Amino acid sequence: MTSVAPVRRRRAESFRIHEDVPSTEDTEMNDDVDQQEGRHHEEEQEQEEDEEQLDEPHEEQESEFSSSEDEIVVDANIQHDMEKLQSAFPGFRNMYRLIKRIGEGTFSTVYKAEDLVYDQYDNSWDMEKENEKWTAPLKSFNSQSSTTIDDTSQTQTGQTQPRRRRPKYVAIKKIYVTSSPTRILNELELLHVLRNCPSVCPLITAFRQTDQVIAILPYFRHADFREYFRKMTVPDMAIYLRCLFTALSSVHSHNILHRDIKPTNFLYDPVTRRGVLVDFGLAEREGGDRTPCACHEDPLVRKTRLRAAHNASSAPNNGYPKGDTRPSRRANRAGTRGFRAPEVLFKCTEQTTKIDIWSVGVILLTILSRRFPFFNSADDVEALIEIATIFGQRRMRAAGVLHGCMLETTIPTIGMQGFNLERIILWSTCRSDTGETLSDDEKKAVEFLNRCLDLDPSKRISAEEALEHDFLKMGMDETTPPPGAEEGAEEEDEMDMIKPVDIQALRDQMR
Repeated sequence: MTSVAPVRRRRAESFRIHEDVPSTEDTEMNDDVDQQEGRHHEEEQEQEEDEEQLDEPHEEQESEFSSSEDEIVVDANIQHDMEKLQSAFPGFRNMYRLIKRIGEGTFSTVYKAEDLVYDQYDNSWDMEKENEKWTAPLKSFNSQSSTTIDDTSQTQTGQTQPRRRRPKYVAIKKIYVTSSPTRILNELELLHVLRNCPSVCPLITAFRQTDQVIAILPYFRHADFREYFRKMTVPDMAIYLRCLFTALSSVHSHNILHRDIKPTNFLYDPVTRRGVLVDFGLAEREGGDRTPCACHEDPLVRKTRLRAAHNASSAPNNGYPKGDTRPSRRANRAGTRGFRAPEVLFKCTEQTTKIDIWSVGVILLTILSRRFPFFNSADDVEALIEIATIFGQRRMRAAGVLHGCMLETTIPTIGMQGFNLERIILWSTCRSDTGETLSDDEKKAVEFLNRCLDLDPSKRISAEEALEHDFLKMGMDETTPPPGAEEGAEEEDEMDMIKPVDIQALRDQMR
């Protein structure tokens, strides 16, 4: 059965909401696809007919040529996937023109495309005319001209003719057919609910053809987190996090957990100092039919029950008991390794929006320590050990008891008291041996970091409280994009429109 949305105009009716099935899969987004794509080889000229049929521009050509067969295969596969996607949906070529692949993850692949029918639909999602949030700003033709297709310009003969509107770009998210239908529906529904939230990437429309689903999202230019995080000043960190917490404040006000906060899911442009939160594939609503967790019990009742359980299992034993009578526990562990909150690792069954706050704290710790990734565990046990190394056995045991778990370890490097975050940051930035101390701005950032990385989720700062913190108020007068930002943005878009280069001709010139 074929089902393609004929129009993109939003309708007043709401989605029917369905509960998402808990997932234990990780998401590992890779926004570095462009760096992994190989350089063009002369054998790719055999693909010329297909490329002309696709009518899509190539990326900027490099000055050196590579004959690596692996690189050729990667590039050919991308071209094949793009051709396959365009052929899967009737009328796709008349609506969108694929340009390049910009992201690939566990559940989806994202492409940059030009919206060919932008003027034919309701584009209330496009905030460009207000604050140029979703698409990067491009310089206008003159101070009196606008960016609509009705603009006119004078030719040498004095006649006026329509000026071509500059291209409008979108991001096309191809969701893999192996994804759960419930998961796909849940993501689209939540994006619909959050469509008017600031700093949250809205859903434009979605199409389904048999078992294939694609979502159309605004394209937002951003930089690779690894390229700029080590250069960020404390005010830069505050601007970055204020934008992220603005998005989280809106998301959490709808009682929605993002569940996968990490740098690659917050698309940030350090030039324009704007960012948007993306990828709600693992998001879910707070609450629902959940098994009660000890963290929501009365502290005295919890302490009495856990003491009895501890005494019953305190007999000496070597290794795991042969007949373990402890009840099993299942909890949602979705997220990315290194960014999961302690309550997720302890399998808390009543997780709240505070798990997103912990993930933001890990991002801030990464920036302050200049180390990415900061946590690099292979599984939940290693993740608990990493956190315990910082916070110490005493605090980690208390955090485990909060969720009805007991933490025991004989690893000698895990002390009882742990370390304070200020000391860790000084050591990570090679300042611990020089006697240097943190600056006043850094101390304010560390104080905010402690509020984000509190092991007790009930004491962890909320997104709304974070926006009122003195740290996030730093750099508020520096949010205006610097001069030249618009020109640089336009040049990058123009590079996408470059026609394919005749590589053989370039080789002949080099000879």
